[in-house]
Amino acid sequence: MPQELTTSRETEILDECQKAIGYQFRQPELLRAALTHASGADTRLASNERLEFLGDAVLGLVTCEQLFLRFPDYQEGDLTKIKSVVVSRRTCARISRLLNLGDFLFLGKGMNIHMAVPASLLADVYESMVAAIYLDGGLEAAKHFILQHVGPEIESVAEGAHGGNFKSLLQQVAQREFGATPQYHLLDEKGPDHSKCFKVAAVIGRHGYTAAWGRNKKEAEQKAAMNALSQINGEPVPFESD
Repeated sequence: MPQELTTSRETEILDECQKAIGYQFRQPELLRAALTHASGADTRLASNERLEFLGDAVLGLVTCEQLFLRFPDYQEGDLTKIKSVVVSRRTCARISRLLNLGDFLFLGKGMNIHMAVPASLLADVYESMVAAIYLDGGLEAAKHFILQHVGPEIESVAEGAHGGNFKSLLQQVAQREFGATPQYHLLDEKGPDHSKCFKVAAVIGRHGYTAAWGRNKKEAEQKAAMNALSQINGEPVPFESD
Protein backbone atom coordinates (compact mmCIF):
# COMPACT_ATOMS: atom_id res chain seq x y z
CA MET A 1 0.00 0.00 0.00
CA PRO A 2 1.42 3.43 -0.85
CA GLN A 3 2.58 5.62 1.95
CA GLU A 4 0.44 8.60 0.92
CA LEU A 5 -2.75 7.33 2.53
CA THR A 6 -5.16 9.55 4.35
CA THR A 7 -4.75 9.71 8.09
CA SER A 8 -8.15 8.09 8.59
CA ARG A 9 -7.25 5.25 6.21
CA GLU A 10 -3.93 4.72 7.97
CA THR A 11 -5.74 4.55 11.31
CA GLU A 12 -8.17 2.02 9.86
CA ILE A 13 -5.29 -0.16 8.62
CA LEU A 14 -3.54 0.00 12.00
CA ASP A 15 -6.78 -0.91 13.79
CA GLU A 16 -7.31 -3.89 11.51
CA CYS A 17 -3.74 -5.03 12.02
CA GLN A 18 -4.03 -4.83 15.81
CA LYS A 19 -7.13 -7.01 15.68
CA ALA A 20 -5.32 -9.51 13.47
CA ILE A 21 -2.33 -9.83 15.79
CA GLY A 22 -4.30 -9.66 19.03
CA TYR A 23 -2.30 -6.79 20.51
CA GLN A 24 -3.29 -3.18 21.15
CA PHE A 25 -0.48 -0.65 20.89
CA ARG A 26 -0.04 2.16 23.38
CA GLN A 27 2.22 3.83 20.82
CA PRO A 28 0.63 3.27 17.39
CA GLU A 29 3.56 5.02 15.73
CA LEU A 30 5.62 1.91 16.54
CA LEU A 31 3.13 -0.24 14.68
CA ARG A 32 3.18 2.20 11.75
CA ALA A 33 6.96 1.95 11.63
CA ALA A 34 6.89 -1.86 11.81
CA LEU A 35 4.58 -1.99 8.79
CA THR A 36 6.56 0.50 6.69
CA HIS A 37 8.75 -1.04 4.01
CA ALA A 38 11.78 0.96 2.84
CA SER A 39 10.01 1.62 -0.48
CA GLY A 40 7.18 3.38 1.35
CA ALA A 41 9.31 5.41 3.75
CA ASP A 42 10.59 8.97 3.34
CA THR A 43 14.02 7.80 4.55
CA ARG A 44 15.60 4.43 5.26
CA LEU A 45 15.59 5.32 8.95
CA ALA A 46 11.81 5.69 8.81
CA SER A 47 11.36 2.14 7.51
CA ASN A 48 11.07 -1.07 9.52
CA GLU A 49 14.69 -2.10 8.95
CA ARG A 50 15.96 -1.07 12.38
CA LEU A 51 12.99 -2.74 14.04
CA GLU A 52 13.72 -5.88 12.05
CA PHE A 53 17.25 -5.90 13.50
CA LEU A 54 15.94 -5.70 17.07
CA GLY A 55 13.09 -8.13 16.47
CA ASP A 56 15.48 -10.80 15.26
CA ALA A 57 17.34 -10.59 18.58
CA VAL A 58 14.16 -10.65 20.69
CA LEU A 59 12.82 -13.61 18.74
CA GLY A 60 16.11 -15.44 19.25
CA LEU A 61 16.14 -14.72 22.98
CA VAL A 62 12.58 -15.92 23.56
CA THR A 63 13.12 -19.04 21.45
CA CYS A 64 16.40 -19.93 23.16
CA GLU A 65 14.84 -19.49 26.60
CA GLN A 66 11.96 -21.78 25.66
CA LEU A 67 14.27 -24.44 24.26
CA PHE A 68 16.46 -24.26 27.36
CA LEU A 69 13.45 -24.69 29.67
CA ARG A 70 11.50 -27.25 27.65
CA PHE A 71 14.34 -29.61 26.81
CA PRO A 72 16.65 -29.92 29.85
CA ASP A 73 18.16 -33.13 28.46
CA TYR A 74 19.13 -31.79 25.05
CA GLN A 75 22.74 -30.95 24.31
CA GLU A 76 23.78 -27.54 22.99
CA GLY A 77 24.07 -28.88 19.46
CA ASP A 78 20.51 -30.23 19.53
CA LEU A 79 19.19 -26.92 20.84
CA THR A 80 21.03 -25.00 18.16
CA LYS A 81 19.64 -27.27 15.46
CA ILE A 82 16.07 -26.71 16.62
CA LYS A 83 16.56 -22.96 17.01
CA SER A 84 17.95 -22.57 13.50
CA VAL A 85 14.74 -24.02 12.07
CA VAL A 86 12.31 -22.32 14.46
CA VAL A 87 13.62 -18.80 13.82
CA SER A 88 14.42 -19.33 10.14
CA ARG A 89 13.26 -16.82 7.56
CA ARG A 90 10.93 -19.44 6.15
CA THR A 91 9.21 -19.93 9.51
CA CYS A 92 8.92 -16.17 10.11
CA ALA A 93 7.34 -15.73 6.67
CA ARG A 94 4.89 -18.55 7.33
CA ILE A 95 3.76 -17.03 10.65
CA SER A 96 3.52 -13.61 9.00
CA ARG A 97 1.29 -15.14 6.34
CA LEU A 98 -0.93 -16.73 9.01
CA LEU A 99 -1.38 -13.29 10.58
CA ASN A 100 -2.01 -11.69 7.17
CA LEU A 101 0.67 -9.08 7.91
CA GLY A 102 1.27 -8.59 4.20
CA ASP A 103 -2.19 -7.04 3.92
CA PHE A 104 -1.17 -4.18 6.19
CA LEU A 105 2.22 -3.25 4.73
CA PHE A 106 2.89 0.33 3.66
CA LEU A 107 4.71 -0.04 0.35
CA GLY A 108 6.01 2.44 -2.20
CA LYS A 109 4.35 3.19 -5.53
CA GLY A 110 6.81 0.96 -7.35
CA MET A 111 5.62 -2.12 -5.49
CA ASN A 112 2.76 -3.96 -7.17
CA ILE A 113 0.22 -4.32 -4.37
CA HIS A 114 -1.82 -6.77 -6.44
CA MET A 115 0.95 -9.36 -6.45
CA ALA A 116 1.66 -11.71 -3.58
CA VAL A 117 4.00 -10.16 -1.01
CA PRO A 118 7.43 -11.85 -1.27
CA ALA A 119 8.39 -14.22 1.54
CA SER A 120 11.39 -12.05 2.39
CA LEU A 121 9.15 -9.05 3.10
CA LEU A 122 6.80 -11.21 5.16
CA ALA A 123 9.70 -12.44 7.28
CA ASP A 124 10.94 -8.88 7.73
CA VAL A 125 7.60 -7.50 8.88
CA TYR A 126 7.13 -10.34 11.39
CA GLU A 127 10.48 -9.56 13.00
CA SER A 128 9.65 -5.86 12.94
CA MET A 129 6.34 -6.56 14.65
CA VAL A 130 8.10 -8.51 17.39
CA ALA A 131 10.35 -5.51 18.03
CA ALA A 132 7.48 -3.02 17.98
CA ILE A 133 5.54 -5.04 20.56
CA TYR A 134 8.70 -5.42 22.66
CA LEU A 135 9.28 -1.65 22.66
CA ASP A 136 5.61 -0.91 23.30
CA GLY A 137 4.75 -3.50 25.94
CA GLY A 138 8.00 -5.02 27.16
CA LEU A 139 9.48 -8.51 27.00
CA GLU A 140 6.44 -10.32 28.43
CA ALA A 141 4.16 -8.85 25.76
CA ALA A 142 6.62 -9.80 23.04
CA LYS A 143 7.02 -13.28 24.50
CA HIS A 144 3.26 -13.80 24.53
CA PHE A 145 3.01 -12.71 20.90
CA ILE A 146 5.92 -14.90 19.82
CA LEU A 147 4.88 -18.06 21.64
CA GLN A 148 1.37 -18.05 20.22
CA HIS A 149 2.86 -19.28 16.96
CA VAL A 150 6.48 -20.16 17.71
CA GLY A 151 5.48 -22.47 20.60
CA PRO A 152 3.81 -25.01 18.29
CA GLU A 153 6.71 -24.61 15.84
CA ILE A 154 9.15 -25.57 18.61
CA GLU A 155 7.18 -28.71 19.42
CA SER A 156 6.88 -29.86 15.81
CA VAL A 157 10.50 -29.11 14.98
CA ALA A 158 11.81 -30.71 18.17
CA GLU A 159 9.83 -33.85 17.46
CA GLY A 160 11.64 -34.39 14.19
CA ALA A 161 14.88 -32.57 14.98
CA HIS A 162 16.89 -35.60 15.92
CA GLY A 163 15.90 -37.43 12.77
CA GLY A 164 16.48 -40.74 14.51
CA ASN A 165 19.73 -39.65 16.16
CA PHE A 166 18.94 -41.10 19.60
CA LYS A 167 17.84 -44.38 18.06
CA SER A 168 20.96 -44.40 15.89
CA LEU A 169 23.14 -43.63 18.89
CA LEU A 170 21.52 -46.37 20.95
CA GLN A 171 22.07 -48.81 18.11
CA GLN A 172 25.77 -47.95 18.03
CA VAL A 173 26.08 -48.34 21.80
CA ALA A 174 24.07 -51.56 21.83
CA GLN A 175 26.14 -53.18 19.11
CA ARG A 176 29.38 -52.07 20.73
CA GLU A 177 28.47 -52.98 24.33
CA PHE A 178 26.07 -55.90 23.90
CA GLY A 179 26.56 -57.17 20.36
CA ALA A 180 22.83 -56.75 19.76
CA THR A 181 20.37 -54.46 17.97
CA PRO A 182 17.75 -52.55 19.99
CA GLN A 183 14.12 -53.51 19.62
CA TYR A 184 11.19 -51.24 20.44
CA HIS A 185 8.16 -52.80 22.12
CA LEU A 186 4.78 -51.11 22.15
CA LEU A 187 3.48 -51.68 25.70
CA ASP A 188 0.35 -49.56 25.83
CA GLU A 189 -1.70 -46.90 24.11
CA LYS A 190 -4.43 -44.60 25.29
CA GLY A 191 -6.68 -41.80 24.14
CA PRO A 192 -9.17 -41.41 21.30
CA ASP A 193 -8.24 -42.45 17.78
CA HIS A 194 -7.51 -38.88 16.68
CA SER A 195 -5.25 -38.16 19.68
CA LYS A 196 -3.58 -41.36 20.86
CA CYS A 197 -0.49 -41.63 23.04
CA PHE A 198 1.87 -44.59 22.87
CA LYS A 199 4.05 -46.25 25.49
CA VAL A 200 7.22 -47.80 24.11
CA ALA A 201 10.22 -49.50 25.75
CA ALA A 202 13.62 -50.22 24.26
CA VAL A 203 14.95 -53.76 24.69
CA ILE A 204 18.51 -54.87 23.99
CA GLY A 205 18.91 -58.62 24.19
CA ARG A 206 17.72 -59.55 27.68
CA HIS A 207 17.96 -55.98 28.92
CA GLY A 208 14.75 -53.98 29.11
CA TYR A 209 14.73 -50.24 29.82
CA THR A 210 12.25 -47.73 31.20
CA ALA A 211 9.40 -47.09 28.82
CA ALA A 212 8.32 -43.63 27.64
CA TRP A 213 5.10 -42.12 26.38
CA GLY A 214 4.91 -40.22 23.10
CA ARG A 215 2.24 -38.51 21.02
CA ASN A 216 3.09 -40.92 18.22
CA LYS A 217 5.16 -44.08 17.95
CA LYS A 218 8.14 -42.26 16.47
CA GLU A 219 8.32 -39.83 19.37
CA ALA A 220 7.82 -42.62 21.92
CA GLU A 221 10.68 -44.62 20.38
CA GLN A 222 12.96 -41.57 20.47
CA LYS A 223 12.20 -41.02 24.14
CA ALA A 224 12.58 -44.72 24.91
CA ALA A 225 16.00 -44.64 23.25
CA MET A 226 16.97 -41.63 25.39
CA ASN A 227 15.86 -43.50 28.52
CA ALA A 228 17.91 -46.53 27.54
CA LEU A 229 21.01 -44.44 26.86
CA SER A 230 20.63 -42.71 30.23
CA GLN A 231 20.31 -46.03 32.09
CA ILE A 232 23.26 -47.55 30.27
CA ASN A 233 25.29 -44.49 31.34
CA GLY A 234 24.05 -44.79 34.92
CA GLU A 235 22.08 -41.54 34.72
CA PRO A 236 18.47 -40.77 35.73
CA VAL A 237 15.98 -41.37 32.92
CA PRO A 238 14.64 -38.15 31.35
CA PHE A 239 11.16 -39.59 30.72
CA GLU A 240 9.20 -41.45 33.37
CA SER A 241 6.70 -43.90 31.92
CA ASP A 242 3.92 -43.31 34.48
